Amino acid sequence: MRSSVLQMGWSAILLVSVVLLLNSPVGFCDCFKRIFSFGDSIIDTGNFVRTVTSTPIKDLPYGMTYFNRPTGRVSDGRVIIDFYAQALGLPLVPPSIPEEDTSPFPTGANFAVLAATGLPPNYYAAKYNFSMPSPSCLDLQLESFKKVLTRIAPGGDAATKGLLGESLVVMGEIGGNDYNFWFLSDRGRSARDTPAQYMPDVVGRVGAAVQEVINLGARTVLVPGNFPIGCVPQYLSTFQSGAAASDYDQYGCLVWFNDFSKKHNQMLEQEVGRLRAQNPGARIIFADYFGAAMEFVQNPQRYGIADPLVACCGGDGRYHTDKGCDRNATVWGSPAGFASWDGIHMTEKAYSVIADGVLNGPFADTPLLKAC
Repeated sequence: MRSSVLQMGWSAILLVSVVLLLNSPVGFCDCFKRIFSFGDSIIDTGNFVRTVTSTPIKDLPYGMTYFNRPTGRVSDGRVIIDFYAQALGLPLVPPSIPEEDTSPFPTGANFAVLAATGLPPNYYAAKYNFSMPSPSCLDLQLESFKKVLTRIAPGGDAATKGLLGESLVVMGEIGGNDYNFWFLSDRGRSARDTPAQYMPDVVGRVGAAVQEVINLGARTVLVPGNFPIGCVPQYLSTFQSGAAASDYDQYGCLVWFNDFSKKHNQMLEQEVGRLRAQNPGARIIFADYFGAAMEFVQNPQRYGIADPLVACCGGDGRYHTDKGCDRNATVWGSPAGFASWDGIHMTEKAYSVIADGVLNGPFADTPLLKAC
C-alpha cells in the first residue's frame, strides 16, 4: 500500500512538473541570454531623457501605471520590449546611454532613442531640403552597439559571434518617424505623397541593419513593421479638417494613412524574405505590429478599452490632442481603459496586446516564444 501511495505521489509530482514546463516562458529553458534592441520612442527605456535637460517625459503622469514614477518610457508604464523581456525570463532591458562605457550588459542593452529615424537627417536635408527635428538615427545606434560589443566581447570575432548567437536582436520598430515627421509637418499637408518616394530607402536601411547584425553574429532577429498610423489620435486630429466621410474606415481610422503603413509593411516583409534567403543560418522573424494593433481598434471592448482613438493624457477635443501630455494635462481615466497614451504613443495596455500577439502568435510569422 505504502509503495502504491508513493508511486501515486511521484506520478502527481511528475504531472505537475510537465504542466509547469509546458506553460512556462521560454526563459525557463534559457532560450536567450540577452536582448539587444534598436528603435525609437516605441521601445526607448530611458535613453532620450539622458540627452536632454527638460522634457515632460521626466515627470508624472509618465510611468504612473507600472513603475509609479517616470522612467524615460514614453507611456504610462511598460513598453513592448519590457513584455518581451519578462516573457523570456530576462530582466527589463536597460537603456544603453547611461552606462555605454562601463556596463558589461550581462542581459543585453536597449539602444532605442525617442524620435530616432531610420535614415540619417542629412539624407532628408540633401534630397528634400527638410530638417528632421532629431539627430538620432539607426546609424548612430548601430555605431554605439558596435562600440559596446568591442568592450563586452573583447576576444574578437569569435567572442562577438558567441555572444550574439545566444542573444535576441530586436530591430525596431524603426522608420516610423521618417514618415511621422514629414506627415505632421506643414510639408506633409502640401506634399503628402513624398514619403512614398523614400520608402524604399527607409526599408532598405532597416534591411541593411539586419544584415549588419547578422554579419556580427546574430542568429535571431525580430523585425517589426509599422503601426496603423491612420488610427493614431494625433493623425486623426491633424487631418480631420476637410476630411470627407469616405476618408475614414468603419472604425474611424484614416484609410489613406493606414494604406501607406500597409505598403511599408509589405515592402519590409519582402525585404525580410530576401534576407532569409541570403542568411539560411539565421532566424529572421517579421512582427506584424499593424495587425496586432488593429485587434484593439476593431474589438476594443474585448480588452476593456472604451474608445481606441482617443488619448488618455492630453487636452480636450474629439481625440484629446489639443494639449500635450505633461504634469498639467488631463488624465481622462485609468490608462488600462485606453489604447493611446498621449496621442502618439500607446498605453501599457495596448503594448501588452501587441506583445502578446508577437510572443504567442498570430502576429509573428514565428511566434517569439517558439523561436528557440
